[in-house]
Amino acid sequence: MTEPHEESASLLLVDDDITFCKVLGAALEKRGFSVCVAHSVEQAIPLAEANPPEFAVVDLKMGNTPGLVLVKILHELDPNTRIVMLTGYASIATAVEAIKLGATQYLAKPANADEVVAAFGRAAGSEAPIKVRTTQLGNLEWEHIQRVLHEHEDNVSATARALNIHRRTLQRKLAKPPKRAE
Repeated sequence: MTEPHEESASLLLVDDDITFCKVLGAALEKRGFSVCVAHSVEQAIPLAEANPPEFAVVDLKMGNTPGLVLVKILHELDPNTRIVMLTGYASIATAVEAIKLGATQYLAKPANADEVVAAFGRAAGSEAPIKVRTTQLGNLEWEHIQRVLHEHEDNVSATARALNIHRRTLQRKLAKPPKRAE
């Protein structure tokens, strides 16, 4: 993206969708942010440690490490960082978890730059238009599995025991995320 300017607020944009990052990053730069992009939690951590951002936009589901892990790290680095969690898998459970870990707001995809900027302006826990759509059964199951997996520190065997399902069955379910909300 562009070179950081002293008057521009730093923003870390983390999403595994490269095209989405290009479009949203350009739109946020037009709104005065100095945007730094990463496509995974692993790429974002060293960027955040080197220069904790004033603002962050983090996708929930990316590769092997969920965005909630990055939200917690960003909040620990700087509790004043305004973090917006984005996801195609909107649910109240993950919204609450994101806020507990330090996110300022939670938006369902598709979200545009104006919605993201508006979310930065709202206080955590204030009424926000979380676009909760009718959730398919598969998505609810996926959300539950992700929550239990998070509770067991991403240990697949312990999660399988807690869910009372075979480990290989759990691995198949984890390898096949649900369809994104339209």
